[in-house]
Amino acid sequence: MSFTLTQIFVLGVGYLSILFACAWIVERGWLPQRLVRHPLVYVLALGMYASAWAFYGSFGMAERYGYGYLTYYLGISAAFVLTPVLLTPLLRLTRTYQLSSLADLFAFRFRSRWVGMLVTLGLLAGTMPLLALQIQAIGDVIHLLTNESSPYHLAFVFCAVISLFATLFGARHISLRERHESLLVAIAFESLVKLVAFLALGAVTLWLVFDGFDGLENWLITHGDSLAAAVQPLEDNQWRTLLLLFFATAVSMPHIFHIIFTENPSETALRQASWMLPIFLLLLALPVPVIYWGHQALGSSLPIEYASLSLGGYWTLLSFIAGLAAASGTIIVITLALAPMVLNHLVLAVYQPPAHFDIYYWLIWMRRLLIASLIFIGYLVYLVVSAHHDLATLGLSAFIATLQFLPGILALLYWPTANRKGLLAGLTAGFGVWAIGLGFPLMLDIHQLALPGGGLLELRGIDDWFQVTILAITSNILIFIVISLVTDASEEEKAGALACSQDALLQPKRLQLKARTCEDFTRFLSIPLGQETAQREVTRALNELGLHPADARPYSMRRLRDQIQANLSGLMGPAVAQELTDRYLPWKTKSADSEDDIHYVERHLEEYRTRLTGMARELDKLRRHHRQTLLHLPVGICTLGRDQEVLMWNRAMEKLTGISGDQVIGSRIRHLPEPWNNLLDEFLQNPNRQAYRQPLEQQNKTRWLTLHKARLDDPVAVMGGTVLLVEDQSEVKELEDKLLHNERLASIGRLAAGVAHEIGNPVTGISSLAQNLRYDAEEPDAVRETSTQILQLTNRITAIVHSLVSFAHAGRHSDSLRFEQVKLHDAFQEAINLISLSNRGRNRQYTNNCPEQLVMQGDGQRLIQVFVNLIGNARDATQDGGQILCCGYQENHHLVLEVHDDGCGIPAEHLQHLFEPFYTTKQAGEGTGLGLALVYSIVEEHHGQIQAISPSPISGKGSCFRCRFPITANAPEYQEQ
Repeated sequence: MSFTLTQIFVLGVGYLSILFACAWIVERGWLPQRLVRHPLVYVLALGMYASAWAFYGSFGMAERYGYGYLTYYLGISAAFVLTPVLLTPLLRLTRTYQLSSLADLFAFRFRSRWVGMLVTLGLLAGTMPLLALQIQAIGDVIHLLTNESSPYHLAFVFCAVISLFATLFGARHISLRERHESLLVAIAFESLVKLVAFLALGAVTLWLVFDGFDGLENWLITHGDSLAAAVQPLEDNQWRTLLLLFFATAVSMPHIFHIIFTENPSETALRQASWMLPIFLLLLALPVPVIYWGHQALGSSLPIEYASLSLGGYWTLLSFIAGLAAASGTIIVITLALAPMVLNHLVLAVYQPPAHFDIYYWLIWMRRLLIASLIFIGYLVYLVVSAHHDLATLGLSAFIATLQFLPGILALLYWPTANRKGLLAGLTAGFGVWAIGLGFPLMLDIHQLALPGGGLLELRGIDDWFQVTILAITSNILIFIVISLVTDASEEEKAGALACSQDALLQPKRLQLKARTCEDFTRFLSIPLGQETAQREVTRALNELGLHPADARPYSMRRLRDQIQANLSGLMGPAVAQELTDRYLPWKTKSADSEDDIHYVERHLEEYRTRLTGMARELDKLRRHHRQTLLHLPVGICTLGRDQEVLMWNRAMEKLTGISGDQVIGSRIRHLPEPWNNLLDEFLQNPNRQAYRQPLEQQNKTRWLTLHKARLDDPVAVMGGTVLLVEDQSEVKELEDKLLHNERLASIGRLAAGVAHEIGNPVTGISSLAQNLRYDAEEPDAVRETSTQILQLTNRITAIVHSLVSFAHAGRHSDSLRFEQVKLHDAFQEAINLISLSNRGRNRQYTNNCPEQLVMQGDGQRLIQVFVNLIGNARDATQDGGQILCCGYQENHHLVLEVHDDGCGIPAEHLQHLFEPFYTTKQAGEGTGLGLALVYSIVEEHHGQIQAISPSPISGKGSCFRCRFPITANAPEYQEQ
């Protein structure tokens, strides 16, 4: 039954219009997202692998190799079975770095524009026969259905129509980087049409031609021997080679790569496709032998490739629709995959649009032009080869060509030492063998090649496919391996290998950019991209990272640069993107001792931890445990790199400072808000390893902080830097002040009896002198002398009371220390006077040998409290008539103050516990155990040290308390007299 060209044209355009309508409905949002993003849609879209070669060429394979046609379906099914070790790692790479094609992947791994160009040219050479196959299949089918004289004109019309639809599907919008969900749904619809139509044709053939399974079995018994005799069975090596060919298509054919990786919705969908796609392909493979046998049974004169047309009638239209679905989907996706590849690695390699152009419109119009050009080139290839070669030959040649990329794909995942020189040499050798063995006979109809020695090399083309395949892939692999082993990879290649390796984690250095702010990014990128495009790219990257435009932390700037490079890679290819970022967003001068970016490592470990197994998982658990321990310690912890960039900011620091870790991590200490930047920066510059109770004014309140630091410069440390510990001791300080005041009040109580006795004697003398004045009134000299004695006694009372009041008031809570020049001799003397007021203190001999010129910076009242406690303890440790010596001297850059006694001494087991709170060696009720603890606290406030020694080095018995204070810069230098 013959149809008119108009009928076939209307039917074809009508089907393509339905296809476009599916995509349009998705874009309008009329389909629910759960349906659009269903894993089954992704699986059906992968069914685009079954191109016109599967629908028509499979019959040629079945006639030539019998059941060998199954290798086409089994090969790619094996690739999907290996999803965890092959497809999933590639998916993560393409998604992380926005690599949209095989050429992008190779250029990213081997860091070479030449690699991207060669891969693009190789894919063009390899896929053009496959593209021509689709055009030839539809042109021939239309020719057979309409009986038109020339299929070439029909094929040209088909190419023009499909160019329009390909442009509408993939290059209709300015957005060039997002997934095309509408395309995915349309291709899934096509696959469903193919499957239903092919199964229907198989069922119709089974029942109309053979009258069911019994009839088919009887026919095979009758004609099976003659069919088997015509088949050339595949040898085991040929089986394995064909399986390898079709295995490689999953990652080497550009349209399959595009659907698997670029249009992938999630890793879950890929895992489900690993078992659903083989089922889909099995269903497609089932009707092939039935339709083939039906063609033989009917004795059809049609070429074997078009056996599905043998039924005649309207069933041929179903075959046409199924073939059109297979061919159109393949052409659309091939051109959509190749167009950006050619644009990024060939066009942009020789010409980049000036900044005043609208880059987005220029790119999209170039992509549209390339889509149409690729289809036209495919048509030209069809004109050259269609007269001499069948569909199976074209398809097999394409698969052998793209097989040459498989060694490089495996190497970029699992061979870090492979380099671009080996890859380029291997691909050149492999494609050279393919071109001589298959390309020349296929494209140029050359079947003899003159050798240098004068002989002739016979080229039998597809008849030698096995030998050509083995020789091409073997020479490719051997040359790739040898050259990679004898030559060294560049530093850039090593970085690319580390990024692609499955057993290593990319660890970029923590460097600083010349661009300090987002405005700098926009200004620098506007040079090559233009102001508007640069602003859009920076804004897009900020939104994707969730960063604020005012965030100028070095860590944020590094992340912003990486995201912009990844986005530009998806837009213009990795080679151009890297060149733009390296040139216009450069790093400052790289330092050899630059540290790894710990933020990047932590972030990627968190993303990767769900895939860890065995010892790696246990080590990650240990890492997370230690990190959680540091994060939740009740002491503030801040870790810094050598460049003072904040690497860690735990919960206690957040609570203490009111600054969240997300705001401060990745910034410099000096960029912290006031007053923390000055406090921490000054402490870092200070050579001391700790700062005891530093006052910090914050919100009209004084906080007392103790800071500690430790350097991580020892060889054991994985990374250098500094660890800061910040303790808030405000409550402890307030409690100690209260305890100090209470201790002073207790001391006043002990001194009360002595005060009463001391004041009583002057008062008695004053009373007697006053009575004598009545009798000495006539003698002025006697009155003057008596008055002088009264004043002396009064001054003595005043001094006693003043010392007592000062001593009591000095223990009250104050917000800050009152540092001033303190004469240590006078401080010792006042402490001796206070101790002497008590009854127990009178019967001791006190000697103050501290030089009068010895002074220090300190709080006078607190230092007196220290001396009172030390002399009081010496008094309690001696008997009546005991000797107590107070002395001081300068030793290097320190002042040393000592209190010696000749008392009972201190047992060795008590020495290390003397300064602990509530620890006392006195009898119950005689001491609180707080005196020496408060002494230790006051000495620490003055950055000093205190030590108990027993026996005393002077008397040889008793004990000695030695205080050592640093000499400050503004303290006068003591000159010993």
